[in-house]
Amino acid sequence: MTRLLSIAAGLMMFAIFNLSGQSDRGAAPPLRERLFFGGDMGLQFGTITNIQLSPTIGLWLTPRLSIAGGPTYQYYKDPSFSTDLWGPRAYSQFMIIKDINNIIPIGMGMGIGTHIEYEGLSLEKSVFVDENETGRMYVSSLLAGFTVNQSLGRRSFMSITVLWALTDNQYQVYSNPEIRIGFMF
Repeated sequence: MTRLLSIAAGLMMFAIFNLSGQSDRGAAPPLRERLFFGGDMGLQFGTITNIQLSPTIGLWLTPRLSIAGGPTYQYYKDPSFSTDLWGPRAYSQFMIIKDINNIIPIGMGMGIGTHIEYEGLSLEKSVFVDENETGRMYVSSLLAGFTVNQSLGRRSFMSITVLWALTDNQYQVYSNPEIRIGFMF
């Protein structure tokens, strides 16, 4: 796992240094124009109830590269147990195609990019290890995939992100692929 995290961090640093060395067409926008807020929310009701809230604050480092993070919370209940999962998450996105209209003029402000994420979750041992165990444990995961962003206005967009867990999924926290829908402004 440490090797995988090192490779991912190296790729991210390469992208950041490579992009920062490219010339700008002008001064960078002020910080307040590069910040974005929003998050993901998931709801499932029925035999299985699953409620997820993940608020996010992020920063556009370049017009194509962003970093973001925030807390995540999930309530999960099925007929045999219920549990709460929570912890921090941080991610980076690199938009390969910032606006598909520049390639195919279809009238949609859509972008396609890559997404890499670190998520740490606090899990109940009685649910994920052994029903006789007490307390909580911390599990960290590295996820990667792609994202499609649809512009909703000048500074807002909706994203659909598809992620796969790259690290050991022994506690079955994620169902590969993990699909998330988020809104940013």
